[in-house]
Amino acid sequence: MSAPAAFPVPEVAMTEDDEKWMRMAIEVARSKGSDPASSPLGAVIVLDGKVLAAERNQTQDLPDATAHAEMMAIRRACEGTGEMELRGATLYSTLQPCGMCTMASIWSKVGRVVYGAGAADVHPMYFETRHVDTLDFVRKAYRDDLVIEGGCLRDECATLYYHPDDDLPADEQANL
Repeated sequence: MSAPAAFPVPEVAMTEDDEKWMRMAIEVARSKGSDPASSPLGAVIVLDGKVLAAERNQTQDLPDATAHAEMMAIRRACEGTGEMELRGATLYSTLQPCGMCTMASIWSKVGRVVYGAGAADVHPMYFETRHVDTLDFVRKAYRDDLVIEGGCLRDECATLYYHPDDDLPADEQANL
């Protein structure tokens, strides 16, 4: 399986706050171990300097195919605020969000998504074979005010996952 095609992510200078919240997302991702086979993703949602939710990938634990870290964080943040919309909030994710999580960000009205490692930084098993270009997805979506920025602590986030050139047996790979 070849790596998903990389797409251009705007080069944006991350702030100290971005790095602080991404470090929290990394801690959340590692909260149940750091085996790359378990897809240790972490997501944190922040609004006005306050954490609304911090969740890890829980697909195997629940079991629930929709229990990605970003989805769980959006659910918890909405439950905590009592609102369906998270306007002005930033979602931090250790890995580039998939199409489902990007769509949930659009529908929940998150204002900004900041991710660490991108599709080109990790083994292709973490993404759909026909990867959804999330930036293009947002450009064609219902809103034009959602900002997606990649590369925050990219190298640290990438250590959570298998490397792009790791030789993994097919039966150990997700999304096949």
